[in-house]
Amino acid sequence: MFIQTESTPNPATLKFLPGQTVLEAGTADFPTAEGAEKSPLAERIFKVQGVTGVFFGNDFVTVTKGDDAEWDHMKPAILGAIMEHFQSGKPVMIGDAAGSSGHADHDGEDAEIVGQIKELLDTRVRPAVAQDGGDITFHGFERGVVYLHMQGACAGCPSSTITLKMGIENLLRHYIPEVTEVRPVGV
Repeated sequence: MFIQTESTPNPATLKFLPGQTVLEAGTADFPTAEGAEKSPLAERIFKVQGVTGVFFGNDFVTVTKGDDAEWDHMKPAILGAIMEHFQSGKPVMIGDAAGSSGHADHDGEDAEIVGQIKELLDTRVRPAVAQDGGDITFHGFERGVVYLHMQGACAGCPSSTITLKMGIENLLRHYIPEVTEVRPVGV
C-alpha cells in the first residue's frame, strides 16, 4: 500500500491519500480524540502524539497537529497507523456512524433559499475545499446571513477568512440575491 501526502493551505494540517475509498459518502470530522470512538481509524491516528484533529473525506484523511508538534516526527507514525488500519480489514466507521452530508437541517419560510445555498455548496464549494483536505457545511441562514461550519484543513486555516469572504460569499451573493453575508461558526 502506498499512501501519498499533500500539504494543505493550513500549515497545521496534512492530507493523506491512501489510494482507496475512506468514506463511501459524506465526511466525518473528529476535532478531538473524545469523539473518535465511532471510528477505529480515527482512534488509531489519535494515538500518535501531537495529533489534535482527524477528518475523513471520500478518498482522503486529513490530520491536524498541535503547535508544539513537528510533522517530521509525526508523519511516519501517521502513515503507519493508516496503513495498519487498512491492512487490518476493520471498518473506517462503526455501525451506523457512516459519514453524513454535514449540512444542518433547515425548514420554514427560507427552505427554498437554503436548498439553493446547499446546492451551491455541494456543487461549487465543497469539491474545491476537499482538494485542500477540508470541508465547509451549512449551519444556518438568518436575515440574509449564511452561517457555515469549517472542518478538516479549513478549520483554523489562515486563509479561511479570505476563502469565506472573497470566494464563498461572492458566489452565494451572485446566485442568491437574498444572501448578504457569510460567517463562520464554531461547533
